[in-house]
Amino acid sequence: MKLKTLIVDDEYPARQELRYALSEFDNVEIVGEAANAKEALSLIKALDYTVLFLDISMPGMNGLELGRAIQDLPNRPYVIFVTAYDEYAVQAFEVDAVDYLLKPVEPRRLKQAIEKVMKAVGESAPAVEKDEEAVDISAGKVKQEPKQIQIDRIPAEKMGKTVLINEADIIYAFTEQDYVYIKTHNDKLLTRFTLKDLEARLNTNSFFRTHRCYIVNLHKVKEIVPFFNGTYNLVVEDKEGGEVPVSRAQAKKLRKILGF
Repeated sequence: MKLKTLIVDDEYPARQELRYALSEFDNVEIVGEAANAKEALSLIKALDYTVLFLDISMPGMNGLELGRAIQDLPNRPYVIFVTAYDEYAVQAFEVDAVDYLLKPVEPRRLKQAIEKVMKAVGESAPAVEKDEEAVDISAGKVKQEPKQIQIDRIPAEKMGKTVLINEADIIYAFTEQDYVYIKTHNDKLLTRFTLKDLEARLNTNSFFRTHRCYIVNLHKVKEIVPFFNGTYNLVVEDKEGGEVPVSRAQAKKLRKILGF
């Protein structure tokens, strides 16, 4: 299984460094990031995370206060504190932290922390009777995994708040200077997901990766304009009548999807 992960730290370089370190683990899926505890709390209430990598020293609500705030939430994530200070360790474990890592994080300690979460997840899984797990081939019955809750909304930032954007309102998503934005008809909103994360979450019957830096909602495309060397620009239905590029590699797939 993959650990759905949220990184919370007010310093972007620290989030970027931890994201890179976690990318080495196949069983970790970074679903989002937050720059403060208030934003993180909104995300935790909206989505079902497995593990929270949490800084302690942040403006406003600090990491320990956030740890206490999520204690009574259903399906609360496991907490791993990542901090430059060692004096909060006792308080951290008072809020049931799985581990306490000091910056800069050592790969060995990060691996140990992830293994603790994997063990905790395994121990918390509900027990099932052996006959329920068995596959009855003669009867053609195969036990199916319970479905995970999926919502068609994407968290994004707007005026210091986390808002949930309906997929149908997303015109396209794109990268710009190491950040990922969602474009709706009127707004350009920052999201903590990577484009790869968004591509996995968004409905594949509507959204298409046109370029390494763009994902577009094909229901919001009104014109296809040939560009050069087999590429295209897609004119979309936002307020500005913006254009989304289609790379040469993706142009053939697009023509097949649209039938032209």
